[in-house]
Amino acid sequence: MGLLSYQVEGKIGTITIQNDKQRNALSLPLIQEFDQLLQTIGREREVNVLIIQAEGKVFSSGHNLREISGKPTREVLHLFQECQKLFRTIREIPQITIAKIHGIATAAGAQLVAACDLAVASEAAKFATPGVHIGFFCTTPSVFVSRNLGRKKAAEMLFTGDFISAEEALIHGLVNKVVTPEQLSDAVQALAESVARHSLNTLEIGKKAFYQQINMEDFQALNYASEVMATNSQHEDAVEGISAFLEKRPAKWSDRA
Repeated sequence: MGLLSYQVEGKIGTITIQNDKQRNALSLPLIQEFDQLLQTIGREREVNVLIIQAEGKVFSSGHNLREISGKPTREVLHLFQECQKLFRTIREIPQITIAKIHGIATAAGAQLVAACDLAVASEAAKFATPGVHIGFFCTTPSVFVSRNLGRKKAAEMLFTGDFISAEEALIHGLVNKVVTPEQLSDAVQALAESVARHSLNTLEIGKKAFYQQINMEDFQALNYASEVMATNSQHEDAVEGISAFLEKRPAKWSDRA
């Protein structure tokens, strides 16, 4: 792999963006490599959690503007459609994704943070959707950012283009936790382990249902969730987990060797 590295430890996989020379920009080659890697990980089902991190000073600066400047509409649209595929894959793989943000995340970099299921940030991290500064509004980043933050804060980020701190990102829902730079790796690892101990089959059912129901009307969502739980109750991991709980013993998940 050229722009990404991938390591596995137990049930936790770590993807590292290693394009520091371009401030870890989500270039078209990186997007395509990222999507292919995620699809392989999702298909192989060897890990339960994916940590997404980056090397260098910046988490991600967003798209590489050199791939947009002077290009015809069809080429720019192709770039954003490929990026859309990547974010759909993040949503559809069974693994739970955790963004580990050590530095600046802007534009599509902030979108990547928002698209991950969970996120932990260093106090040194900052976030922005700065497209308005260059006449190129962050419309695609606005989709996931506005689904994480409250409407007014998301609008402030988008219409001012200014940075918000890690603490503001925590208060308004873009990240789950903020820690010192020295604590970041341990905090992400602890969160990953807390999720990875569970059955991948159960996490997959829960992840899909969580995103399906979240934009439904309350009782439509409750009806949908009831059907999911009724089906889930018949899965071998649910049968085993309930039995283990009642028998006061550790459960043995079907995805464990």
